[in-house]
Amino acid sequence: MTTPAQFHAGFVSFVGRPNVGKSTLMNALVGEKVAITSAKPQTTRRAIRGIVTTEDGQLIVVDTPGIHRPRTLLGERLNDLVQSVLSDVDVIGLCIPANEKIGPGDRFINDQLDDYPRAKKVAIVTKIDTVPKAAVGDQLFAISTLREWDAVIPISSVESIQLDVLTRELIALMPESPQLYPDETVTDESIEDRVAEYIREAALEGVRDELPHSLAVTIDDMSTREDKDIVDIYANLFVERDSQKAIIIGKQGSRLRDVGARAREQIEPLVGSKVFLSLRVKVAKDWQRDPKQLGRLGF
Repeated sequence: MTTPAQFHAGFVSFVGRPNVGKSTLMNALVGEKVAITSAKPQTTRRAIRGIVTTEDGQLIVVDTPGIHRPRTLLGERLNDLVQSVLSDVDVIGLCIPANEKIGPGDRFINDQLDDYPRAKKVAIVTKIDTVPKAAVGDQLFAISTLREWDAVIPISSVESIQLDVLTRELIALMPESPQLYPDETVTDESIEDRVAEYIREAALEGVRDELPHSLAVTIDDMSTREDKDIVDIYANLFVERDSQKAIIIGKQGSRLRDVGARAREQIEPLVGSKVFLSLRVKVAKDWQRDPKQLGRLGF
């Protein structure tokens, strides 16, 4: 670990409406899948850190649940988590997609940024690969009317357009600091946490709108067999009702097998070996509203 003169390091968090590409952007900056992504709102449930290291700086990107109006105790706790993170970071980046006009949700989140005077504010126009240049220009102008920004940067995570510019601009806004993580570190998430998230991501694929919020994953055990290069993983998928359990399992277990196959595709490169994955679906009635069950599930 080396720390040259005038090295800058600090924390940035991206905010924005659901599906504006916050987790995708973090993964693109880090260069590795650290946060799961899904078309379902409120996919992110924890403060997940991804680490970007360059010669002259280090960004710790904190991916958080989206700011939203909570309907359950889980929603309230996620909002509290977001507020705690945003109170501590050095820079907040508001992500607004290039292919959608600025709406009430964007304005609501922009207004919330006034609650965090410590952080510098950056506007990030995402998904610029999906619209003509003129539309990007229109969006940049519209965003400039929301407030005085420390920087306004158009990017595409999918096409890696201007990610280097964004990294450079964010590092320049960070305080002078020693390097906070070793060069090779891309996240401080544990392997077990990442495995649980990959399973949850696989289970979110193609399910109905009400189910994603009701889905939680825990790892009971994870160990390498002594006689073979195989990692055994025993995991639980928790839902809130028996009807949801039936959806996850599918006809004669077909959907649960698909979930296991999709999850293993991502878990095996992560752990570096073949994986035996045992998934059990359990009902924890109305766990999103139950303080004791929320605690047991890690919230």
